[in-house]
Amino acid sequence: MVRRKLVVGNWKMNGLRAHLPQVAAIGAEAASHPQVEVGLCVPATLISMAAEARGGAFIGGQDCHAKTSGAHTGCLSAQMLKEAGATWAIVGHSERRADHGETDADVASKALAAHAAGLKVILCVGESLEIRDSGEAVPFVLAQLEASLPEGAAAEWLSIAYEPVWCIGTGRIPTMDQIAEMHSAIRAALIKRLGKDGNAMRILYGGSVNAANAAEVFTVADVDGGLVGGASLKVESFGPIIAAAA
Repeated sequence: MVRRKLVVGNWKMNGLRAHLPQVAAIGAEAASHPQVEVGLCVPATLISMAAEARGGAFIGGQDCHAKTSGAHTGCLSAQMLKEAGATWAIVGHSERRADHGETDADVASKALAAHAAGLKVILCVGESLEIRDSGEAVPFVLAQLEASLPEGAAAEWLSIAYEPVWCIGTGRIPTMDQIAEMHSAIRAALIKRLGKDGNAMRILYGGSVNAANAAEVFTVADVDGGLVGGASLKVESFGPIIAAAA
């Protein structure tokens, strides 16, 4: 099955108004590769401005609350993200799970909330170095995936991002065989849970993707694109990754 490649930049806690020209430049690069779906998940303070400058890229949020409103100081609902101009949201990123204690149940609830608000969702799963070295990486990630997938999950609005947590921001990358093993296992689990729709759902790789390794990573079976961190902040480093997916 041919699945359109999806390449998404996660700016994390980076980006001010002065960085909007980079959004525009990345949007222009995205427009030159229409066969690839390209997005930027920017800080909430930039969403509305980035949505105006986005060109051929979509704009997403990096998290949302599971509730639509209420006494949740400092949080943002999915409806708020959408009103600001986001069309996608990341949920379950390893940094949210680790730094904010988010559980699989929390992640599933957030995914449902984002979908209910009309957003598409990237749901993240992945293992720590301790889990990887224990030899339990695949069963750990599959258990996390099973518990994090919301009811009604469908390829139309949900994509999975596999993050080997031990690679994020370190420059380390698993071997292509390790990436293939995990993506194949995730694909099989999705098909078991969702049937044909599990074969249509995109699985992104998200661990230290850069211009030097993207082309090789994107040739691995069941790698349908990438969730890119630091390399997505500038068109000079993100553009070649987009091109590699074309």
